Amino acid sequence: MDDQRPSTAPAVQTVAWMSTGEAADILGLRTRTLYRLIDEGQLPAYRFGRVIRLKRHEVDAFVESCRITPGSLEHLYPDGSDLQVRREPITSSTPASDT
Repeated sequence: MDDQRPSTAPAVQTVAWMSTGEAADILGLRTRTLYRLIDEGQLPAYRFGRVIRLKRHEVDAFVESCRITPGSLEHLYPDGSDLQVRREPITSSTPASDT
């Protein structure tokens, strides 16, 4: 007879660990910049002996926390003139031939 009791052991969550090189590649940063973010406390990391690892979901959360809010970059174009792109009609530099 099979015992069909539910398991009382807690479910084990697997953590996706990343090396600093992998995290830097995903973020498009140099490892030196990644170390600075870790040291400043902006990005959580874990040291296992001499090895530093990051959790994938924490790197993803860091990316989301860096999202730019629309309208928050107005200081980069204070006069607004940079927003207007001048579009001129494209004209051919070679005359059309009558054949």
